[in-house]
Formats: sequence, structure tokens, C-alpha cells
Amino acid sequence: MLDIPCVIFAGGKSSRMGEDKALLPFSGFTTLTEFQLSHLSKIFKTVYISCKDKNKFDFEANFIEDLQTDSVFAPTAGFVTIFQELQDESFFALSVDSPFVSETEILKIAEQDFTHVDATIARTKSGIQPMCGIYHRSLESKFIHMLKNNNHKLGFLLKNSNTAFIDFEDEEPFLNLNTPDEYQQALGII
Repeated sequence: MLDIPCVIFAGGKSSRMGEDKALLPFSGFTTLTEFQLSHLSKIFKTVYISCKDKNKFDFEANFIEDLQTDSVFAPTAGFVTIFQELQDESFFALSVDSPFVSETEILKIAEQDFTHVDATIARTKSGIQPMCGIYHRSLESKFIHMLKNNNHKLGFLLKNSNTAFIDFEDEEPFLNLNTPDEYQQALGII
């Protein structure tokens, strides 16, 4: 099992889904979040859930609630809070809506992560996957600056930092469940 903590980001607005995707049922679990927690707890020693309000979940877990919970639904607020809450120098970030990222992809990223980089992030032919990878504390001040300036472009941050991009040929593990159609497609895969 990996020593680096994993953080599931489950505080998004889910505007394209039309309902909170973190609470959608998935693969025999009451919620997608519970599925991810179970799945990732087999890979990482410690798993946290980053969210705006832990009371929306009816299960026990290590929750990290965003300190700034007003209208910011981008993960930036979560990153700032996580760096404040955790003592670790780095953590693995994964969006709740990426249920097909497996141990294979996670280990490939972890094996190519080094302390001299700011982040180690998955990349496919369709582009970078900013919510699948390792973020280092060296980015903390940049995240604070981004939050203060209402700038939530993770891609811009990663392209302008010392980021190691790990290339993956297969796009399927990185399917994001952003819309009802993508959710139905995922239900057909499991």
C-alpha cells in the first residue's frame, strides 16, 4: 500500500450532471464517493475526502471540509485547505468522478514522482488530467494566490510549474462522469 495520502475531491458543483455526482449510486455502493473510498483504501494507507460539507454523506470517513466554502466550487479551495490540514509534503489527488482510475495508473504516477517536481500528473492524448496526480507542498503558495485572485485554472498552474507529465495511451481509465450520459456510460462499463 502507498504511504502517500490520497484525497478524493468531492466538493464540486456538478452543474452539468444536474445533481450532486458525489452522491450518485455506483457499483453496488450507495454513493460514488463510497465506491471511490472503498476502491482507493485498497491502494493507499490513508484516504481523505475533500468536500464543502461532510454532512451530505451518511458514512464515516476522514473528511477535510473546505475552509472557504462560499461560492468557490473549483478544487482550488480544497487544495488550500488540504495543505493547511495535512502535514505531508505531498498527496495524491483524484476527482470523485473518475471511478476507473485503477491501481495500474496510480502506481505508474507514484513510481515517476520525485521530490524535485511540484506535481506529477496524468496526461492522455486528449490532454492533461489535473485531478489525477500528485501535488507537492511547493505549490501551496501558488494555490493561495490563485484562490485570492479567483483564478481556478489548474492546467495553467501545472503548465507554469515544474510538473512531470506521465503519458497514458488508454483514455478509458480517465473517463469523467460529468453528464447524465457519461454516468449512464459508466454504469454500462461496471
